[in-house]
Amino acid sequence: MQNWDDLRLFLAVAREESLSGAGKVLQLDPATLGRRVARLEAALDAALFVKSPQGYALTDAGAQLMERAEAAEQAMRLATSGVAAPSDRLSGLIRIGAPDGCANFLLPQVCARLGEAHPDLEVQVVALPRVFNLSKREADMAIAVSAPTAGQLLVQKITEYHLHLAASDAYLAGHPAIKSTADLKGHRLVGYIPDMIFDRELDSLAELGRGRVARSANSAAGQAQMRRQGAGIGVVHDFSLPLVSGLQRVLADQVSLRRAFYLIRHQGDQHNLRLRRFAQDLSAALRSEVAHLEAKA
Repeated sequence: MQNWDDLRLFLAVAREESLSGAGKVLQLDPATLGRRVARLEAALDAALFVKSPQGYALTDAGAQLMERAEAAEQAMRLATSGVAAPSDRLSGLIRIGAPDGCANFLLPQVCARLGEAHPDLEVQVVALPRVFNLSKREADMAIAVSAPTAGQLLVQKITEYHLHLAASDAYLAGHPAIKSTADLKGHRLVGYIPDMIFDRELDSLAELGRGRVARSANSAAGQAQMRRQGAGIGVVHDFSLPLVSGLQRVLADQVSLRRAFYLIRHQGDQHNLRLRRFAQDLSAALRSEVAHLEAKA
């Protein structure tokens, strides 16, 4: 029978698909981790991974062990979820996956607030231009702009937010006036790289009937800086406007979009009191921050 520490290391390598990635998560030297994996394979008399320059891929035996290891992991969580801490403060590491607009313009303030309330809590924010795979434990929970309809997940709506067209003062001063959406045809548009839009809710320009963009980036933060430098007009989060100087709304009375953030968690974590408490605090802080910044926009 393998001990839990062996299974914990195995799960990290399986989820990160590399020794270096797992080493960062576990704060272990990759060489040490490699020796531990080899020892586990020897003890089980089975190859758990196919090793290649591209990383570590599970074999059939590895996939079977991963299923059992995740069951053991869940049992460990259930066994400890009801153990109360001596204080009301949260501690330990929690990783959040988020789209970059949320990760850059909201989560820094939100995490600072949570850090003040819970000094022993370590929060990691991972901003990736794609949907997070919670089944691979890329994160403990994720924030998304659309609610998933498949998978064993807990999904809750956090808050709605608003978007408008905006451009820099310098760009608007140097180009023809924009009095209606028809006038947009004569202006450069800034938006997402079309073939890198990972969620239809992000395709705001297509919703407005403006598909082609002259300047594009795969992140909301990158687009914001392009607009700030006078690259053109684009759809921006209202909550980002107070944080990006030199931008102003365009056609605010004619073009307005509304989206929502959803918090997504593993269904198996529903009885984990620590993660449930953090999810509640995170959601409340995000709602407050969105309302605060939109009121200033």
